[in-house]
Amino acid sequence: MAARKKGRSASRKRREARLKAGAWSGVVALALLLTFWSTIWPYVMGGLVLGAGGGGGWWLWKTDRLVRGDDRRWRHEEAVRAGHRTLAEVDAMDGTQFEDFVADLCRRDGCTKVRRVGRTGDDGADVRGRLPDGRTMVIQCKRYNPKRKISNGEVRNLLGSQVHFKAEVAVFVTTTYFSAPAERCAVQNGVVAVHRDHLGLWNNGAALPSLTAVNGAGQGDHRHRTLRKDTYE
Repeated sequence: MAARKKGRSASRKRREARLKAGAWSGVVALALLLTFWSTIWPYVMGGLVLGAGGGGGWWLWKTDRLVRGDDRRWRHEEAVRAGHRTLAEVDAMDGTQFEDFVADLCRRDGCTKVRRVGRTGDDGADVRGRLPDGRTMVIQCKRYNPKRKISNGEVRNLLGSQVHFKAEVAVFVTTTYFSAPAERCAVQNGVVAVHRDHLGLWNNGAALPSLTAVNGAGQGDHRHRTLRKDTYE
């Protein structure tokens, strides 16, 4: 019992000695700080400023990452939601909504500087921008009833718009199909003719540049035209 009390007493004395040593060190440090304050204060203030700047920079970096992350998630969700639209929903859009829809698909595919310019006196352009490879493009959008055909004259109007805007690529997007002369005119002049079937592919995830590989195809033969006529009329 006496040995245990002796051990506790020795331990208490060591703690007290450490506390006294710590207090003495603090007094010495404070005395040195006050003595040399005129010399070291610029360094102290500089350290504080750097610390504050570093903390502020970290906070801005963290905030930027959070904002960018939220923006990426929003864009992804919008792309998924756009891809889930049915052609029946697209048919229910008005002309301006359809132009916005096409512009959104372009942005989804990595096109840049995309803007809707369609209005009265738009010189045949509804959407303008740049393809992912940097080429300039002009797009004409026609939201028609599927039983109506795109005429040769409408394709030629887009060609005139391409010349007017000095665009490298012309794209004609429609909810219907092209007449045979209109389709030939588009293919012969390098116009990307996105008819109803290709619009469905684009809406479901096919990239706009990939549609050039099937340009002028997909409208079917006489049997398909008869089936479309029975479906939409």
